[in-house]
Amino acid sequence: MTKFAIEDAIPHRGPMLLVDEVVEQTEDHIVCRKTFTPEEYFFQGHYPDYPLVPGVILCEATMQAGAILLSQFVQEGEGVPVATRLNDVKFKKMIRPGDTIEMNVKLNERMADAFFMTGKVTLDGKLAMRFDFACTVAKMDA
Repeated sequence: MTKFAIEDAIPHRGPMLLVDEVVEQTEDHIVCRKTFTPEEYFFQGHYPDYPLVPGVILCEATMQAGAILLSQFVQEGEGVPVATRLNDVKFKKMIRPGDTIEMNVKLNERMADAFFMTGKVTLDGKLAMRFDFACTVAKMDA
């Protein structure tokens, strides 16, 4: 999936678009990649002498992968996916400038407009972060 296709699937744009490419996708599973360049805005203050990707950015990147997965269920102009819950978040590995992560998201259950997913982030094939999260489709105001 190209960057244009990613932008067609979700409303995020730079500097908050945190998915570079979709590696594979099925109806209930997606794998995406993101490479963190040294120029990312958050490295300026997190931390100047030892830059690390903030955990909330890893969560956001993974939820954006989930939003791409959910785009198949949302008609254009109908709404945007928004997070409603994050559970059992565990960080196992630090992510630094130059690292390329894979975000692996599985859709576990759908109940009407509520989607329950599990997200995992890996670095070099090793688990860096995992969590369960839920999203809903927020209606867009006209």
